[in-house]
Amino acid sequence: MFAPRRGSNNAVPDALAPADVPLVVGIDPGLTRCGYAVVQPGAKPILRALGVLTTPASDDLPERLARLQSDLVDLFDEFAPRAVAVERVFFQHNTRTAMGVAQVSGVVMALAASRGCAVVQYTPTEVKNAVAGFGGADKAAIARMVQIRCGLGSLPTPADAADAAALALCHVASEPFARSVAGAMSR
Repeated sequence: MFAPRRGSNNAVPDALAPADVPLVVGIDPGLTRCGYAVVQPGAKPILRALGVLTTPASDDLPERLARLQSDLVDLFDEFAPRAVAVERVFFQHNTRTAMGVAQVSGVVMALAASRGCAVVQYTPTEVKNAVAGFGGADKAAIARMVQIRCGLGSLPTPADAADAAALALCHVASEPFARSVAGAMSR
């Protein structure tokens, strides 16, 4: 049973999704704090799990990546997602942070691909446009839109988990259009 080392205080429905309902996992990659969210698509998306996986900064990089991989394996085992949405690594001022995010992204994408999941990357601007309707939305606006769209009683916290939920919701909103474009291109 998936049990993150550090979760959030968000209330998530206890009922598991029916086996035939495809789930989407959103991942906000980070070496110290890796946000995750499991969303069941639908007219009103259902948030099945939300939280943050952590690793101690004092551990060596390979151990931290292995620990995150182990936690992600447990998450994927429990929820068997059909798609994984990951934030696309973009330019950051702190090279060390950018490297850690890129390394975690690689672990996530490789694990998801090995499980047969569709793996899609979205930029922060794409996520903001899809979830809040404005590419310049701040974190508070994104958290509020996640709360509204998923029918949560309170704002999702911490921010890494809310960002992961926004990534999953971005994929839920974008995937039907991408599928129709792919179908049109294959004709």
